[in-house]
Amino acid sequence: MLIFGAQDVYLKRIESEFSEVSIIARGNDVTLRGEEDDVKRVEKIFIELLALLNRNGELHVRDVEAVIRLSTIGEARSTQAKEGKELIEGEDDVIVVTKTDAVRAKTPGQKRMVYESRRNDVVFAIGPAGTGKTYTAVAIAVAALKAKQVQRLVLARPAVEAGESLGFLPGDLQQKIDPYLRPLYDALCDMLTPDKLKEYMEKKVIEVVPLAYMRGRTLNNAFIILDEAQNATSMQMKMCLTRLGTHSKAIITGDTTQIDLPRKSDSGLAEAPKLLADIPGISFVYLDKSDVVRHRLVRDIIDAYEKRAREKMPAEERRHTERRQEDRREEDRLKNLATQVNPSL
Repeated sequence: MLIFGAQDVYLKRIESEFSEVSIIARGNDVTLRGEEDDVKRVEKIFIELLALLNRNGELHVRDVEAVIRLSTIGEARSTQAKEGKELIEGEDDVIVVTKTDAVRAKTPGQKRMVYESRRNDVVFAIGPAGTGKTYTAVAIAVAALKAKQVQRLVLARPAVEAGESLGFLPGDLQQKIDPYLRPLYDALCDMLTPDKLKEYMEKKVIEVVPLAYMRGRTLNNAFIILDEAQNATSMQMKMCLTRLGTHSKAIITGDTTQIDLPRKSDSGLAEAPKLLADIPGISFVYLDKSDVVRHRLVRDIIDAYEKRAREKMPAEERRHTERRQEDRREEDRLKNLATQVNPSL
């Protein structure tokens, strides 16, 4: 059968992924044996592959991988629903429910942030301004806190000046730092009532702090967000990531095109993909202008700056960047392909 692939390569791939299910193929007949839930998952995969085969006339390895991967997402959703957790990704892409509204992942990049945060303990979300990186990260963290997956949230930002000096701001040190942390406060205010936010902050269940205040701490049962991470140095990035204690998670957000450090090559966020991309449990999500949720002009502005950056980029680096973008587009294409077959995934 074409659905099994040449020399049963597709069948063997499914068997390796679902070793708890016995798959017996005789001609066009397939018999599945195992636990009921596991058998249903494998049965659904075969049905979806058959639909793809009938539609396209052929199957490729990437199609099989996409259907298997998307079936895993569906299983994760089902498990979370059974456990009654508020951290869900249903058909309407709700991240967390508030008393007055529901916060949803609105773009492919934001949805991928939610997905990767469930599969990995550390997620880097890298992309331009206006893509909702900070807001989505805070929503994911608040949902985890409400679902009692963690006991506290620690939100941090580097207090790096973008053309202005902290010394010229009025007030004491805390008053000087507060403007740098305001975007984090704003996101929290959208997701928690004023009384609940005040209670959490007084009890240190939620902390919003400058990155420097993280040094020397071990954060167990916590959800850590490092925002504007492009302005964290390499040593600061290492310091933040090594605060991670048992049963803790982290999301690191930033825009590598807006580095305000004196020496841009020192950015810990720019360095991270080269050092950490191959470590299991760490994932990188790249958002782009298609994820922008601000004013329509923001996309055009990003386009203009990206064009200038490409023109200044050395030829080899430009080719590498274009290949990376093409890989991300291919990954998105596979996900869309699988979703067409089964929209509930």
